[in-house]
Amino acid sequence: MKKEIIEELKKQLEQRKKRIEEELKSFAKKDKKLKGDWDARYPSNAGGVGSQALEDAADQVEKYSNILALEHSLELQLLDINLALEKIKKGTYGKCEKCGKQISIQRLKAYPEAKYCRECNK
Repeated sequence: MKKEIIEELKKQLEQRKKRIEEELKSFAKKDKKLKGDWDARYPSNAGGVGSQALEDAADQVEKYSNILALEHSLELQLLDINLALEKIKKGTYGKCEKCGKQISIQRLKAYPEAKYCRECNK
């Protein structure tokens, strides 16, 4: 693969990484003890009295559940991006992890963190 293409894809990966980290920062913080892990912040207490307090608490639990799912999804995307960037450093970027063949440039341009060629991804 040409160096220009690899540099273009590396830049795209770095931009995606930055966007995902910014999104994570809006509702979570990096876990200092576990690399690559983020910890979602629990929504603040809305207050309320009586039945309103129970409704507010239920809303907070639901919101937190949604945030946790989003956090997990973004962490997985970030992991794939970091793996792709590491492969660029090692010179193994663009090779299918299953069959070892080169992943098509079209596939990498569409999904630069691809681990598998089109055939193996089926």
